[in-house]
Amino acid sequence: MNVIGVHGREIGQVTERAKFAVVPLGSVEYHGPHSPLGTDTVLADGFAERIDASLHPLIYPTVPYSACPGKTQHYPGTISIRPSIFIDYLTDVVEGICRFGIRNIVLLNAHDANMGPSRTVAEAVTGSYPDASFLLINWWQMATVDFTQRLGLFQGMAGRGHGGPYEMSAVKAFRPEMVIVQESDLELDSCPPLSPLPYVLVEGTPQGWDGYTGRIRQCSLEAGQSIVEEASRNMNLLIKEWLDMRTGNNGEAK
Repeated sequence: MNVIGVHGREIGQVTERAKFAVVPLGSVEYHGPHSPLGTDTVLADGFAERIDASLHPLIYPTVPYSACPGKTQHYPGTISIRPSIFIDYLTDVVEGICRFGIRNIVLLNAHDANMGPSRTVAEAVTGSYPDASFLLINWWQMATVDFTQRLGLFQGMAGRGHGGPYEMSAVKAFRPEMVIVQESDLELDSCPPLSPLPYVLVEGTPQGWDGYTGRIRQCSLEAGQSIVEEASRNMNLLIKEWLDMRTGNNGEAK
């Protein structure tokens, strides 16, 4: 159910029926000449619509504006909100949902720079609402690199990267008319990994970068459909496991 269509007289029924709220998180950010500025918002909307209705979600409007990294802030069309403002804004949103009576909240994220602020908000709000539970889902992590390599979706690379073929193929699955790759668009390889261990590297001007990275001519509708199907399946399994963990034998939230 989408919260926009809820009437005032239905509020009690809705809060009783909804098992969790969904706040999709996007951005308005440059993703290359081949990609829409609303790439992350398209993905956040699209995956929110893919949540299994039998899980009883209450879906809120996608947050379109966010903090953007320094490496995209100066590209045309990017709108970057100061991180402190975004944190305060998202805190007010989720506290409003908690006051509405819903304590299980999925932050469905499509923008890399939302991860840190979302975690900060979730940690802070659980201080005010100790019975609240937040599940932060980054859609791109719902389909593994092994999955795309096993299907041979991208040749010579994993396809990952801002504005790259993995992300843009997924956009094509939702809005195929929005991804337009031309011969003049650059194919950009990111730098090789520094280590097999997890690490975070932040640079203002990274290698293989012109507001995006990746061999974008490998974008395809077929790849996107496979990615979206796999990511949606794993997303719904994850949500179900979370709800099962949160629910006791009598169906009441723990």
